[in-house]
Amino acid sequence: MGRPQELRSMLRESSEINIVCHNNPDPDCLASALALGRIAATAGIDERHIFYSGDISHQQNRAFVNLLDVDLKPFDTAEVEDRPPDSLLAFVDHSIPGRNNTVPPDTPVDIVIDHHPAGDIDARFVDHREELGAAATILTEYVRALEVDLDSDLATALLFAIRSDTLDFLRGATNAEYEAAGYLHDHGDPELLRKLSSPSVSGGTIDAISTAIDNRRTNGAVLISHVGRTSERDSLPQAVDYLVRLEGVRTAIVFGLVKESIQISARSPDPRVHVGDVLNNAFGDVGSGGGHHDVAGGEIPLGLFADYVTDDGQLLDIIEQVITARLVAELNLSAEADGSELT
Repeated sequence: MGRPQELRSMLRESSEINIVCHNNPDPDCLASALALGRIAATAGIDERHIFYSGDISHQQNRAFVNLLDVDLKPFDTAEVEDRPPDSLLAFVDHSIPGRNNTVPPDTPVDIVIDHHPAGDIDARFVDHREELGAAATILTEYVRALEVDLDSDLATALLFAIRSDTLDFLRGATNAEYEAAGYLHDHGDPELLRKLSSPSVSGGTIDAISTAIDNRRTNGAVLISHVGRTSERDSLPQAVDYLVRLEGVRTAIVFGLVKESIQISARSPDPRVHVGDVLNNAFGDVGSGGGHHDVAGGEIPLGLFADYVTDDGQLLDIIEQVITARLVAELNLSAEADGSELT
């Protein structure tokens, strides 16, 4: 029995599935949740729920939810506590309770489908393939193998997710992504795909990216910057995607203050640098960090930082010093940085 058939067999024995997205879900997570929900429906599960924590703030993520009319519900721990035996808990695009999600640690998980680096995954059904560029690639394989009816909305969602997570096949794409995209292309809606690809950008996002440009410091081939305080959490990956393109830069890391935590986003096409390991080693003792060798993220609760000062300016100064010092040490950089202007 193959993995798709094994999954369907488990689903057929259940009456409910609770699909939990990671915090601030992106198109790959959302499309994977949609696909798993559709597979569950064909297996006879009528009670299907998709939960998320955090915010849907990135303009592409908001467009995805709105244009595809995704039925999302805020996550409440009560939804996964004291579940009946035939109620399933599933993770897509993440894998461990309490890591990039608000599910209580040690909560039993039934299904995990993920492509992010992770260890100690514990679930009844696990399909974890770090070599792939998107979780949606795995779900496309399942939809195809199980002959699930593929309407244009689901096909477009999965295709856009693969394109988004691989930067239009320029980052981490494998033959599996190209094969999945070829299959989905024949079923997708080109006009919907265009709308998903070019949503409007908020003023707050532009301001945050501008701040990151102004605050950048380069040290050899490494660029470190921050966006200050922002309500636009997803401006960080957008800023770092822009700054890593600067001539001479091979690794870019951008951090910022979002609500009550420090968010970090990193990119590195340099094969000598594994930014997932960099963030994990630098901040694992005070928060969380990790990811692939070329794309990673992290989060540090303000904690003691917030106890020192009440003024945002002073707080940002302290955060900048501490975060930068840890990154400089982990990357074995010299203490001096070049603050030259972008040309």
